[in-house]
Amino acid sequence: MSENPAIPDRELFESRMPDAYPLSADYSERVHKWFSGAGLGLFICWDHASQQGLEMSWPLVGGVSTLPGKAVSVEQYHSTEDSFNPVNWDPVELAKLAKAARMTYAVFTAKHHSGWAMWPSKHGDRNIGSSEFGKTGGDVLRSYIEAFRAEGIKIGVYYSLSDWGHEDYLAWKDEYLPYEFGHDSPMGSPEQWARYREYLKGQLEEILTEYGQVDLLWFDGSWERSEEQWGTQDIADNIRKLSPETIINDRLPTQGDYRTPEQWIPAQVQTVPWECCMTMNYSWGYVPDDYDFKSPYEILRTLIEVVSRGGNLLLSIGPKGDGALAPQEHELMQQLGEWMQVNGDSVIDAEPGLEPWQFYGPSTKRGKLVYLHLFGTPGESVVVRGIKIKQVRSVVNLATGESYEFKRRAAINDTDLLDPEGEIIIDTSDDSLSGLIPVLVVDMGGDATQIKLTNY
Repeated sequence: MSENPAIPDRELFESRMPDAYPLSADYSERVHKWFSGAGLGLFICWDHASQQGLEMSWPLVGGVSTLPGKAVSVEQYHSTEDSFNPVNWDPVELAKLAKAARMTYAVFTAKHHSGWAMWPSKHGDRNIGSSEFGKTGGDVLRSYIEAFRAEGIKIGVYYSLSDWGHEDYLAWKDEYLPYEFGHDSPMGSPEQWARYREYLKGQLEEILTEYGQVDLLWFDGSWERSEEQWGTQDIADNIRKLSPETIINDRLPTQGDYRTPEQWIPAQVQTVPWECCMTMNYSWGYVPDDYDFKSPYEILRTLIEVVSRGGNLLLSIGPKGDGALAPQEHELMQQLGEWMQVNGDSVIDAEPGLEPWQFYGPSTKRGKLVYLHLFGTPGESVVVRGIKIKQVRSVVNLATGESYEFKRRAAINDTDLLDPEGEIIIDTSDDSLSGLIPVLVVDMGGDATQIKLTNY
């Protein structure tokens, strides 16, 4: 095979990105059962290369500009498959951390683009079964599922359609460098492709039939082939047959139930279900030289902004080679938990709240309760505009339960109306609002007939 035989075509690449495809015709039937309003999820990004401090998969194809870390040869990347032995992997403790942070679902990387699977698959031999961990019966995927299910957290499984280590895919070789988006990757004979598709479907069937209910399948890697080549309808039909309630993301082209913007937040409220996947630093996997971790404030700000625009946040961690979390990740999980324990109602089972002009900050709501997230310390007051002011029953601090005095104000000619619109002015002059992103709850469940407005 000649060096990098593909033909560059950026339009082809962009046409294969998730947001270029429509969602499935019946997505709402599945996502509204639990995914809409899920709020916060945990993305566990991990494979054997963490022993080398390498990002998952990308180093073996020369790296990618959007991720830190070095590139290595194909041989070097694969060299730690057999030695993988995460003796400090503790999924029970991790699930408890996630539960304390009020995470409602999780996604685990069962197989990334390198093609090495984190369970002892009967399809092929490139999986944990041949590792030191697997030789003693270890199955990381099963241990994750059992631990998180025990905490009542919905189970998600990441699976890459592409496979840079499978001979029928074809396996990536150093001479194919450079890897470039906008190129088709090398492809073998029709017979090889047919065998690979059966391999792919066989692994998905294992995941869906041998591990109990899988609530979500998180696909990736679809840009390397067309919708027709993947046979996405056939894959989805098989998934629906085996597990009708399983949600699918939009990276199985035309079959997805929700959108997946990566590392960024759409600027407006979205009209379809969506999820932002984001790293704690700049790496998905464990890269020890990446010290640039986000602060608890930045992560929470991201979560609040995502939920206020109708989405969920899938926050990534990358365990080390022995399975333990990096200290920074463990600390961030604990700090998120501290805020979520007292303020989580504002982002779990919540939906977009007020329009941006009504309150200077993101807001969410649950029924008659509106949650105001204060990114900055307010001055003497907080103002909420364009609401039915007679329906405001109270304003309290979500974390402490402390009540705040407020005034109602409407146009002078509207004060005698039964249910006028206007604004409330919340007195915050006592400087009691402190901590990491305070949340005020405006209860809009009052009886307008019981309130008399005055113009003095």
